[in-house]
Amino acid sequence: MVTKELHTPHSGKYTQPTGLFINNEFVKGVDGKTFETINPATEKPIVAVEEATEKDVDIAVAAARKAFNGEWRQTTPEQRGRYLVKLADLVERDAEQLAAIEALDNGKAISMAKVDVSMVAGCLRYYGGWADKITGSVLDTNHEMFSYTRQEPIGVCGQIIPWNFPLLMWAWKIGPAIATGNTVVLKTAEQTPLSALYAAKLVKEAGFPPGVINILSGFGKIAGAAISSHMDIDKVAFTGSTIVGRQIMKSAASSNLKKVTLELGGKSPNIVFNDANIENAISWVNFGIFFNHGQCCCAGSRIYVQEGIYDKFVEAFKKRALQNKVGDPFAGDTFQGPQVSQLQFDRIMSYIDAGKKAGAKVEIGGEREGKQGYFIQPTIFSNVTEDMKIMQEEIFGPVCSIAKFKTEEDAIHVGNNTTYGLAAAVHTSSLNTAIRVSNALKAGTVWVNCYNLLHHQIPFGGFKESGIGRELGEAALANYTQTKSVTIRLGDAMFG
Repeated sequence: MVTKELHTPHSGKYTQPTGLFINNEFVKGVDGKTFETINPATEKPIVAVEEATEKDVDIAVAAARKAFNGEWRQTTPEQRGRYLVKLADLVERDAEQLAAIEALDNGKAISMAKVDVSMVAGCLRYYGGWADKITGSVLDTNHEMFSYTRQEPIGVCGQIIPWNFPLLMWAWKIGPAIATGNTVVLKTAEQTPLSALYAAKLVKEAGFPPGVINILSGFGKIAGAAISSHMDIDKVAFTGSTIVGRQIMKSAASSNLKKVTLELGGKSPNIVFNDANIENAISWVNFGIFFNHGQCCCAGSRIYVQEGIYDKFVEAFKKRALQNKVGDPFAGDTFQGPQVSQLQFDRIMSYIDAGKKAGAKVEIGGEREGKQGYFIQPTIFSNVTEDMKIMQEEIFGPVCSIAKFKTEEDAIHVGNNTTYGLAAAVHTSSLNTAIRVSNALKAGTVWVNCYNLLHHQIPFGGFKESGIGRELGEAALANYTQTKSVTIRLGDAMFG
């Protein structure tokens, strides 16, 4: 059996696929290995799923290559778009079930999971619209030559996604790859395989030919490593930590020099000026760090407040953060659920301990929430210095540090004082300040008087050690195409 009957408090009983999705079928792994996925709210196993090894990656890649060289190559761009739009429709049809699976497996609040699923459908439909609008150009060099370019698919794409937004990252990767005519072998995060496997059912229902989209559950060190070093994968896309991103680049280079795109870590500054609307700024700063339990690569974890409003801001921010409801992911009023795993829980608590030992002041939080589940109190540190570990390293949890600054130049300096460059935010009532500071910050995304407002039309990606390439928008299409130049001689022979 490669399915299991499960239950969620939100959707009741449902059938959960547990196999590897290869060639439009759910199958057992070659080596017969399985692993359990854990409910982070209860610390108890949910279900065991098949574990992909190198052998399973080989089978999936062979299926993807056969599809790419066969039926998929003959599929028109219009039809590719229809498949993606149909998949988006099916995601919307099963939205409540998919949101429930995300809350069960990842621990995110059901209210937030529903938003994620709506964004999944939006992303897939958006790239469905792009499929028949990818064009080359004619180049007028001289009257005896006809030259043009074609944007062609790269081929078989390996994709490795993280656990913090399991289904949304699935859509971010699959959408542009399929729109541009590639085939996909995607590995889910070992912590959160369930929603992607359920969505794989919808891939088949949408009518995609066998082998076009293959979904594997497995571990990074085995299946992920096999993907990044595979000699018949033409491109690898990864979202996750900078440390793993470096290893993927090395593997890609030492194998067949496959193309690489990376969306990596961040330590994003959230800068509040004296003239900001404090009430609005506090709302967005709170959302910027505590949304998704702080498990966001773009989380605004370094908060800089201008000295004229610093004391007032800190007191108001503490009150606002204490209003965040931490608890059962399936409760309607929950804002923050558990961290995703014991490993992540321990890692975050070690950073909190390091902050305390370094002399930072705990304004609120700093402890475990409750006795069961991987829950951590929203935590705010003050009295921090730039060289502290909690100010330099990505914590990936509900932990932030707040510091004061004097001038605009100071804000820009500290904002850029990081090896990362994924995101940043500026809160001010001055348009001139907003534009100057936004232009000066070395980050791929800058929000002004808001935070975490992502959209499938807007490119997302990092500067510096936060990645290579862009997700979303038209920009993501370039990650999955390669330019071919064709030149036709119209005149007579040039050399006799």
